[in-house]
Amino acid sequence: MKLTVVGGGSTYTPELIDGFVRLRDTLPVEELVLVDPAEDRLELVGGLARRIFAKQGHGGRIVTTSDLDAGVDGADAVLLQLRVGGQAARQQDETWPLECGCIGQETTGAGGLAKALRTVPVVLDIAERVRRSNPRAWIIDFTNPVGIVTRALLQAGHRAVGLCNVAIGFQRKFAALLGAAPADVHLGHVGLNHLTWETGVRLGGPEGENVLPKLLAEHGEAIADDVRLPRPLLDRLGVVPSYYLRYYYAHDEVVRELRTKPSRAAEVAAMERELLAMYGDPALDEKPALLAKRGGAFYSEAAVDLAAALLGGGGSPYQVVNALNRGTLPFLPDDAVIEVQAAVGPAGPVPLPVPDLDPLFSGLVANVTAYEDLALEAALRGGRDRVFRALLAHPLIGQYAYADALTDQLIAHNREHLAWA
Repeated sequence: MKLTVVGGGSTYTPELIDGFVRLRDTLPVEELVLVDPAEDRLELVGGLARRIFAKQGHGGRIVTTSDLDAGVDGADAVLLQLRVGGQAARQQDETWPLECGCIGQETTGAGGLAKALRTVPVVLDIAERVRRSNPRAWIIDFTNPVGIVTRALLQAGHRAVGLCNVAIGFQRKFAALLGAAPADVHLGHVGLNHLTWETGVRLGGPEGENVLPKLLAEHGEAIADDVRLPRPLLDRLGVVPSYYLRYYYAHDEVVRELRTKPSRAAEVAAMERELLAMYGDPALDEKPALLAKRGGAFYSEAAVDLAAALLGGGGSPYQVVNALNRGTLPFLPDDAVIEVQAAVGPAGPVPLPVPDLDPLFSGLVANVTAYEDLALEAALRGGRDRVFRALLAHPLIGQYAYADALTDQLIAHNREHLAWA
């Protein structure tokens, strides 16, 4: 089995390598190719990856290359974890929207749109090269904004599934609170990427006992602290929102916070410099503890589980993925990409039935889906007016003066990445 990681020079990669080692029985990788144009980073990450494999006795071969076509040639699955423009672009995404009093964040609002515009054309080019090499290969997208990128891939006819680590993070935390095995915790996870709620937590599978009321009653404070929302709000909602809902439910509070502290991009950039220095130590042969602060917790377990299921070698029968709606949420078009529990196998994901959503949640999902439609149109066709329309449609913006000013800022800060600008 050959797997390729595009963006293999990311400081995330040792987390993925650690998962390949620990879960080798689930996903027996024979050749792992790390592809990245940043050859200096790639060699540091690749060296550590080889030492981790060697220490744990993994017999797979690790190849590093900056040649994308060679890297994806013959791959059974390709994992995408790239960041167009690097942390410097993320720093811009997180700062200039604040000038208009809007959220500065890399996956939602104006910053999220900027990332989508930079990313979608690059990902589609990669996917076409994968299709020429092996049209049956699966593409697993971990590149944000996952929902928009996955929809672009599926709309172009690629065999693609989107992946996010929010759901597996909740699964592991709930399992710990319940004293249960993670595999026994089945989430009622529903919404869009980075816009989801846990509407149920069932033990033993989709038909098991719903213990969410018990979780909220006994551990509501801990859960509220984790998602950074007030405990009374969770009690009133009766569900657990992802921490990304804080950008909607506490918008002005978050803007005030963001204006008074260093950006997450600055924190991550400093962390990455430290991690890369560690990776260059020839004595290091395991992922460092600092990597846990980088983000992406449980990404490796989720990626291995999904790849194993898609390639027919195992994996959990039910997994939270980003896939085509196809009637699952009846108020959305069939070709919308939603994030829900799905039955996953070699034919791809099939979303499980979802109970009717409270209008409090479905209304926001429908609104953000409309924005994602317009965002993808802007990413594929370009043009100032398409960018403006997407920003005007976003519920975190919504005012024409803000949308106008943010459009100019977005284009000015991303001109080098926009072929049409």
